[in-house]
Amino acid sequence: MKVLFVGGTGIISSACVALALARSYEVSILNRGNRPSLPTVHSIVCDINDLDTAESILASERWDAVVDFTVFTPEQMENRIRLFAGKVKQYLFISSASAYEKPLRNYLITEETPLVNPFWQYSRDKARCEAILLQASNSGQLPGTVVRPSLTYGDTHVPLVLNSWNQPYTIIDRMRRGAPVVIPGDGTSLWTVTHSSDFAKGLIGLLGNGKALGECFHITSDEVLTWDRIFSLTARAAGVRDLAAVHIASDFITACLPDKVGSLHGDKSVSAVFDNSKIKSFVPGFEATVSFAEGIERSVANMDRDENLRSIDLGHNRIVDQLIAAYRSGLDAARSQFGNP
Repeated sequence: MKVLFVGGTGIISSACVALALARSYEVSILNRGNRPSLPTVHSIVCDINDLDTAESILASERWDAVVDFTVFTPEQMENRIRLFAGKVKQYLFISSASAYEKPLRNYLITEETPLVNPFWQYSRDKARCEAILLQASNSGQLPGTVVRPSLTYGDTHVPLVLNSWNQPYTIIDRMRRGAPVVIPGDGTSLWTVTHSSDFAKGLIGLLGNGKALGECFHITSDEVLTWDRIFSLTARAAGVRDLAAVHIASDFITACLPDKVGSLHGDKSVSAVFDNSKIKSFVPGFEATVSFAEGIERSVANMDRDENLRSIDLGHNRIVDQLIAAYRSGLDAARSQFGNP
């Protein structure tokens, strides 16, 4: 099978590329060449958003499947349809499970859960991209499949809420120093964290499946944990016995940090439990097998082995410290107001 990954070097996409290679697929990746790729992969260096250049480079190319991790706006999706129409048997758009409705009317999320997220423009744009692709697929213009990952991490990432995304060791360092870490709400919201190798099994299983055309899937673990448990397992992996956790209401956090409204109210402060029946019916034998306890131990061990993975986001630390100070100051004022010591 001849497969093109647009992106191909990120947390999720690199795991998908690795599994496709393990299955002896003919794999190409298309990106701007800013990150190293596997030597066995054919690399196409191109800014896909430069449509004229991309059309010129890809004019004679054909694929069985294209997996695109780099579409975030409706305009980009329209351009992808123009670029890949007639060149591919199956175009897989990587959307986002954050597009599902917030707040949820039913705690259990299926692919039929409405896509209505008033809190996050990112999620609304992903939903609009889905609609554009599905219309193109149904009309025969570009045969498409929508895939919605939720919070997915690899062996060099720490997928905790209110951590630094680009320097994820930051929160491990805080834990090991005994510095407080913030858990939104009371820590009992349910969440699903998926290892990228498990996500890859579901996604690669969809490649070449004609029945998946015009369909939408989320691919997640079946393991459901509270945020308190996710943080405690991370602390255990880091060798920290006494985690200095501070629970702060999401409303307070977003009042202080308005840029967190989308990622909290529109995503991680809302319980997320997924019904994976659909992906299992299309990919027989699919099962997520990496527990969070195992996955986070791998991540921390890899960071401990490689100093390049242990950079600290000092700016993020300052923001977290300011947030905690503001919360504690407000708590002291509230206690004083009510005459409590």
